[in-house]
Amino acid sequence: MSDETRAAAIAALNDSHRASPGAAWTLGRRLYDLGEAFVAKAVAAVVGFDAFTEGDDPYGERDFGAFDLEGQRVMWKIDYYDLDLCGGSPDPANPAVTRRVLTLILAEDY
Repeated sequence: MSDETRAAAIAALNDSHRASPGAAWTLGRRLYDLGEAFVAKAVAAVVGFDAFTEGDDPYGERDFGAFDLEGQRVMWKIDYYDLDLCGGSPDPANPAVTRRVLTLILAEDY
């Protein structure tokens, strides 16, 4: 698989993961401190995120994003783990051996 094909496969899997908020998403505590409405808006912004730039997404995998919401800088990142969540995935392009976890935090907590 070429690097370009591999990146496209990973990007498609990441897009699918972002479109389905749930148990494989981790939200920073300080997001909750800003209230339920803020959390809902932040999650919706991640689901609809499409402002990928070469600076933030140099490999074309669409695994990171940042945006401003109500005066707060918010960041999200998708990480690739093995099925037991004990280490990195051996192949992030293969969903059979990869568990994705999206982390959503305030940038100031990074």
